[in-house]
Amino acid sequence: MLEPGRPLALFLEGFVGRPEAKMALGVLRFSENPVVCAVDSTQAGRRTSEFWNLPRDCPVVGTLEEARAAGAEVLVLGTAPSGGRIPESDHPHLDRAVALGFSLVNGLHDRLGPRYPHLAPGQWIWDIRVEPEGIGIAQGLAARLPNRRVLMVGTDMAIGKMTAGLLLYREALTRGRRAGFVATGQIGIVITGRGVPLDAIKIDYACGAMEKAVLDAGSAEIIVVEGQGSLVHPGSAATLPLLRGTCPTDLILCHRAGQQTLSRIPSIRIPPLAALMRLYQDVAETVGSFPRPRALGIALQTAQFPEEEARREIGRVAAETGMAVSDPVRFGVKAWADALE
Repeated sequence: MLEPGRPLALFLEGFVGRPEAKMALGVLRFSENPVVCAVDSTQAGRRTSEFWNLPRDCPVVGTLEEARAAGAEVLVLGTAPSGGRIPESDHPHLDRAVALGFSLVNGLHDRLGPRYPHLAPGQWIWDIRVEPEGIGIAQGLAARLPNRRVLMVGTDMAIGKMTAGLLLYREALTRGRRAGFVATGQIGIVITGRGVPLDAIKIDYACGAMEKAVLDAGSAEIIVVEGQGSLVHPGSAATLPLLRGTCPTDLILCHRAGQQTLSRIPSIRIPPLAALMRLYQDVAETVGSFPRPRALGIALQTAQFPEEEARREIGRVAAETGMAVSDPVRFGVKAWADALE
């Protein structure tokens, strides 16, 4: 639905520079579409590079009219707030955007299609979190595939699973491998144009949806699967469908360096990384019922540290766990890609 050449504007009213702007960060880092601007009246006149260190940036404008005049055709809701709902205060802005002729990309739980039943020719609404048709109960069929299936798992929510997975996928492509990427969240789906909106699927069919996605990509030598949630987080139900549906051969554990508790529930401590990785392997294997995945490595998010300190932290975690550790954004994914060879 979103053609690669369509110019985008990122709707970020009140959220430029904040961590909830996950969709905007993913689009700026990975999307093939040109990004004309971000819309945030509180930061108008500045650039996104003043807030985020990303491969590209764009100007911040104060109004949707300015974004439209600059050539933007599609408005992407750029935030991923806790709970995934559209704030009520955003609806007047979205009404105005549709009146101005924007198409909308909506990765949040509230569907916008029913709100705008009458659109101009060529105008559309993409509600990403909609359960796909044709899914059923999983049968463990992915375990029979001869390829490598790398699943990104985490110590918490919003810990860099999609970013690490996309970087590994792109590295495999540059090495000439037949690689596939299965997006499981709204951001990955917008970037790649396809995937499984896992948190919009009935729990009975979640494993089956993941199994179907992996089987559909089964001709690839390496399939990288975007992870969701965490076994540690009490609000996360995505881990078991990911493990059962994909029957992974390899796991990469994603973690923010120095983080000791869940970011939104500080009363819950994150266990030692090596022990948590073994737990993921144990759950995946289930006492021999399924193949045991390999611990491919740890993706350590170190953006909050200077480079020298980040390298020290990576070395410390590698020594402590015995695994291949890297910050995939700063230092690449070579060790994991080499292991997959």
